Amino acid sequence: MTEAYPLYWPEGRPRTPEHRRQRSRFKTGFGAAVRLVVGELVRLGAKNAVVSSNVALRRDGLPLAAAKRVDDVGVAVYFLYKGKQTCFACDRWDRVEDNIYAIAKTIDAMRGISRWGTGDMLDAAFNGFTALPPPSSPTENWRMVLGNATSVEELDKNYRAQARLAHPDAGGSNEEMAKLNQARDAARRELAA
Repeated sequence: MTEAYPLYWPEGRPRTPEHRRQRSRFKTGFGAAVRLVVGELVRLGAKNAVVSSNVALRRDGLPLAAAKRVDDVGVAVYFLYKGKQTCFACDRWDRVEDNIYAIAKTIDAMRGISRWGTGDMLDAAFNGFTALPPPSSPTENWRMVLGNATSVEELDKNYRAQARLAHPDAGGSNEEMAKLNQARDAARRELAA
């Protein structure tokens, strides 16, 4: 279960180095940014939203009055979208409220995709925010997935044949396709060496 406090940053998601964080031009407070992101999630049709940060909160979700500025300004917003656990995370800006606001504006832009009649692109975009399957075990060899290819050309031929079956649009799944892509990448590294 994801908690609002302390920050639960999504595993595998890279962090912005502190020296690369910027001051935003957003003019918002913490409470207004949280209300905005929650409103955007409601309009999107998301459920079970959790705004996770290192800001200690009161029971009503607003920061404690005596709360000090936090060193880690990252924010992760977790929610269910069409039955899938989804997460948006941001730590580009140097204030927590600005990172929340940036996530809200991102969700608003993605809702625009749906409003403008290209909803299938919205689903495709959200696939990038779902949890990726865990990497295959270190003992699993790419040959077990793609066969014993001796050249890049043979590897690509095997990959294309399996991708036709593993791709989600062809009845496969994101997990199958991710496993296939990992195997191809490992094979290319080995064959190039």
